[in-house]
Amino acid sequence: MTYKAAIIGTGGIAGMGILGMHDEDAIGKEKIRASHAGGYEATEDVELVAIADVDEDKLDRFGDAWDIDPERRYIGHEAMLEAEDLDVVSVCTPSLLHHRHVVDAARSAADPSVIWCEKPIDSQVNNANEMIEVCENNGTELVVNHSFRFTDKLQQLRTLVQEEDILGEVHSVSAQFRMELLRNSTHLLDTLVYLLDARAERISGYITGENEAAETLDTDEEVDDAGGGGFVVMDDGTFATIDCTIPRADSSMTFQLIGSKGKLYLNNDDGEWRYWRLEDGEHIEEPLPGIDGSWTWDGDYEQSFANAAAHIVEVLDGNAENHSTGEEAKRSLEIIVGFYLSHYTGGQIEVPLERPLRDVRITSW
Repeated sequence: MTYKAAIIGTGGIAGMGILGMHDEDAIGKEKIRASHAGGYEATEDVELVAIADVDEDKLDRFGDAWDIDPERRYIGHEAMLEAEDLDVVSVCTPSLLHHRHVVDAARSAADPSVIWCEKPIDSQVNNANEMIEVCENNGTELVVNHSFRFTDKLQQLRTLVQEEDILGEVHSVSAQFRMELLRNSTHLLDTLVYLLDARAERISGYITGENEAAETLDTDEEVDDAGGGGFVVMDDGTFATIDCTIPRADSSMTFQLIGSKGKLYLNNDDGEWRYWRLEDGEHIEEPLPGIDGSWTWDGDYEQSFANAAAHIVEVLDGNAENHSTGEEAKRSLEIIVGFYLSHYTGGQIEVPLERPLRDVRITSW
């Protein structure tokens, strides 16, 4: 069976390239395979049949690059969701639009069984809650594209931490990545909650106000998304320090996890993963079982889109459970919103957020 897919939003992550990740001369001009459309193209059982955007020029550039029938290029997502019968809908619009597009798709006549939504799930916790509820009520699986979860190495590492217990009780995590929190650092925070299988309980944060993307794009548009960090106490007792203030050119995504049975060092930019087993008070370095080499952007990240599309097919076939749910994606958003609330109130924030705090929105692209 071939499943029918469509995309709302025909920008970078949909299939036309991302600033800072791809060749600038190719962005917006040719198809980029590290994308939703690239994931569909790499998967035999899915065909990308329709696209929607409010920008007709972007719509046509994307449609020409990815060979979409001109009659199935829709101005506005409403027209597409009314006209098409779909199995999967990708939401590749800015984060502040995710809520509207996911809810509209789940309730639409197109009746998709899966919505593949870009990260972060949204820019507001209440919106994320409604997205999750509407998808559940309409029998739609909400798969959030925290793409590291769709890499073989991180899945194996989570198995080692959660099932093989190579770290024992995790006491402390230290993590660093580049600004901005919503646009970039949601990847780091989702990796944290994924490896620990935990949720934030108490948060203290600091926001720099710096937005490197706004400077690079030379835009006059003001957004809240910025560098920041702080400390997070997880509900399993782990104490995590987060630093996402670093400029892209200077940044490495790094983690250090220290537990009662060992410690891990992960660097996703320099391609170094190391593990030490703790024995009689001494740390002894060993290979990570089942992991050949280190995680890389060029290999693992780019392959993650094809892996995600293949996982969606397994979910559609009834052969797998969704392993990047809306509920799990909300955990990283709660931390980001908590950092902002803490910074601007001067206090610590408890999770789950109280009802009025769930309405706070962090604007981004």
